[in-house]
Amino acid sequence: MFFVHMLLLLAVIFVGIRHGGVAFGLLGGLGVSILAFVFGVAPGSPPINVMLIILAVVAASATLEATGGLKLLVRYAEKLLRKHPNQIVFLGPLCTYSLTVLVGTGHSVYPLLPVIYDVAYKKGIRPERPLAMATVASQMGITASPIAAAAAVVIATSMENKLDIGLVDVLLVTIPSTLIGVLVASAWSLKRGKDLDKDKEFQTRLLDAEFKNSLIDADIETNDVAKSDSIAKKGLSIFLLGILAVIGLAMFSKELLPEGVKMSVAIQFMMLSVGALILLATKVDPKKIVNSNVFIAGMTAVVIIFGIAWLSDTIIGYHKSYLIESVSDVVHAHPWSFAIAMFVASIFLKSQAATLTIMLPLGFSLGIPAPVLIGVLPACYAYFFFPFYPSDLAAISFDRTGTTHIGKYVLNHSFIVPGFIGVVTATFIGYFISMAIN
Repeated sequence: MFFVHMLLLLAVIFVGIRHGGVAFGLLGGLGVSILAFVFGVAPGSPPINVMLIILAVVAASATLEATGGLKLLVRYAEKLLRKHPNQIVFLGPLCTYSLTVLVGTGHSVYPLLPVIYDVAYKKGIRPERPLAMATVASQMGITASPIAAAAAVVIATSMENKLDIGLVDVLLVTIPSTLIGVLVASAWSLKRGKDLDKDKEFQTRLLDAEFKNSLIDADIETNDVAKSDSIAKKGLSIFLLGILAVIGLAMFSKELLPEGVKMSVAIQFMMLSVGALILLATKVDPKKIVNSNVFIAGMTAVVIIFGIAWLSDTIIGYHKSYLIESVSDVVHAHPWSFAIAMFVASIFLKSQAATLTIMLPLGFSLGIPAPVLIGVLPACYAYFFFPFYPSDLAAISFDRTGTTHIGKYVLNHSFIVPGFIGVVTATFIGYFISMAIN
């Protein structure tokens, strides 16, 4: 029956891929219903703690976006990129990575993509080099963010498994490992493809006046200044101080947290408090908060995790003894191989939080040591494998030169090599850092 139930899970995933977005969550709920009424399997536990942390963080981040604080961050990044155009292949990815780390979502990349293209093209640099790496870096920053959904999953799951894994334990591994991964992949990107002046295909296309004019007109600026810089700065300052407060609380939780209050719960009320303080200080319209891009993306993530993680928890819980008996020998002999399983799962789930919500409980059940699981966290990003993630498609559309592309055979696209280099490097580095400090 394990294989029958796994076929059900795979069917849900593949149909979810077809429809995208919240379809994963809705179909996951349908899968739980089928397990319960057709197979008589008692439903597992939905990841309530994970969803509550995500809700709190999304509420705070969406409030920041509503004040114009997120646009302000993008403007700061734009100034840096335009001031140092020669370094765009490194600075572009580092900016998108940093934005994700700060605001907890890779969807913050979109306003920067046209800027990266514009700076690269005007400097004669092949836009594919910084653009492809910028989208990869924006997703690699998720496991390095103290307020991303991925961190919420790790903390909540470890708490449920009665393991002492804190936010600081995770960040000490994920920040340096993913940052090194981004730098290594960016260094590889420096010489990828031909320079525009030596690219015969591009030079041929330049003979078309319409194509040439489209490039000239692509003087894209994102200087749509926030309505009030003072409001945006106030919101951003409170948000950043809030993040520092959460990290500080995580570092000294035993001394600062009231008795009986767990860190996962503290993150929830701390991030809601950050949103409340921004709201009170800036008097932002609450309607703008729920209509913001961050809020919509965050709520989508909650529904996805709710359904698909509930389904997987039900299957894993029902077949727990069989799974442990089947793969425990291999996993105990080669615990690092769990990274490969996470990587493959992420290709199809297209969500790092969803991947970790499914895979971490399985890892704990198999008895994989906590340092190993923390070390291989960067491997939960693999949805660059198929070039259909929204940020990848956005990079392709913004690159009017056509150098950032999906290849004839689909998999020979602009993101696959820098994605592999970045994630593999980050996973190796993370594994060795985690084993060294734990």
